[in-house]
Amino acid sequence: MIERFQEDLKRAMKAGDKLTVSVLRMLISELKYSAIDEKRDLGEAEVAALIQKSIRSRKESIEAFRTGGRPELEEKEEAELKILELYLPAQMQGPELEQAVDRLLSELNVTQKKDMGRAMKEFMSRYRGKADGKAVNALIASRLR
Repeated sequence: MIERFQEDLKRAMKAGDKLTVSVLRMLISELKYSAIDEKRDLGEAEVAALIQKSIRSRKESIEAFRTGGRPELEEKEEAELKILELYLPAQMQGPELEQAVDRLLSELNVTQKKDMGRAMKEFMSRYRGKADGKAVNALIASRLR
């Protein structure tokens, strides 16, 4: 996966796309540091989780800049966000996500809110990088009493 990022980095450098170069350098650096921490190469799910973490960070920054009245920084973060989203695997949404949540809840026999943490943990371990955590959390919460 890092090879793909490095190839895209080379293309962006040749094209003179400074923003993409910056985002890819940051992403490659995060991936390498994480691989060093884990003392092994990262799997596809772990790479996707790191990308999602970066996306979540960008979204938080966008909100902060929006409330702080800094539209120029907001635009920069939004542009970086779009670049990062290109590297995420297809996200589960709508009926597909609902079916996955319903299957998991019935497998685990979870019906009460007190078991929400267990359900979230299991769902995110099975579908790491393929679903937005906030959406999953809201969906599971709506299914429990």
